[in-house]
Amino acid sequence: MELTAGIEIGGTKLQLVLGDGTGGICERRKLAVDPAKGGAGIRDQITRTLPDLIYGRKISAVGVGFGGPVDWRAGRICRSHQIEGWSEFDVAGWLRPLAGSPVFVDNDANVAALGEATHGAGIGFNPVFYVTLGSGVGGGLVINGSIYHGMTPGEAEIGHVRLDRQGTIVESRCSGWAVNRRVRELAQAESKSLLACLIGESTGHEAKYLGTALEKNDPSAKQLLSEVADDLAFGLSHVVHLMHPQIIIIGGGLSGLGEPLRAAVEVALGRFIMDAFAPGPIIALAMLGEDSVPMGALELARRGQEPERISAA
Repeated sequence: MELTAGIEIGGTKLQLVLGDGTGGICERRKLAVDPAKGGAGIRDQITRTLPDLIYGRKISAVGVGFGGPVDWRAGRICRSHQIEGWSEFDVAGWLRPLAGSPVFVDNDANVAALGEATHGAGIGFNPVFYVTLGSGVGGGLVINGSIYHGMTPGEAEIGHVRLDRQGTIVESRCSGWAVNRRVRELAQAESKSLLACLIGESTGHEAKYLGTALEKNDPSAKQLLSEVADDLAFGLSHVVHLMHPQIIIIGGGLSGLGEPLRAAVEVALGRFIMDAFAPGPIIALAMLGEDSVPMGALELARRGQEPERISAA
């Protein structure tokens, strides 16, 4: 059985997985990231964890999904918007001797899009657009089964699409930290709301209470969901007008809100796209959950021997 390895390097978590060659995960290591330790701290975690994961076994290739812009051809990080110590780092060159195999690197949202397109909610659709709502907002486009890159660095930076001329971007309204802030502000303005009662004195991760409040039909929670869905849908309307995906998949931590979020985005998107494209793409929730990036990374590793990537390395 040919084994591959996949690594997800994010702003809050680090995942290393072993794949069985069919797209499945047969072993996993999941670690929390300490932003204060920077890129060096994450590299130290990988140095200690990867040899343990692959001990006694030969892997044919490693795929890496990195949370930030990358030069995918060179396997080099351009920068991280969340963690210091990654700018211009040759992650493929660094990992190659540690893994004893070729290493292929791409942006984490691109990798997640590949995972969902080949093993998740995007199976049977083309093109597939994936948007992740996590500590940041990222996107990936898969056309004919392959990641679309465009000019290097090649990421579908939906999070940096502007919502107005003043510079408000999708990420500043729809990322996890942005929704946390919006929940706090709404709870302060409506101190007697159920959402405010659920939050209490807690600070951080306020968005996790949004699902419970929505289940109980809290008006404040419903208002906030509508605002987030409108902002996200407005940003995605540009994707629809330019790229015409058959399906848009919503992933990341906030996708845990489930059907209320999916349905709200679907309704809002209909208001922002031109009539010629009605009813618009299918809006779906990510099927792989937190495995979108790891399984995409395994697919990246499995495809590592394709001619395009050999010539580009």
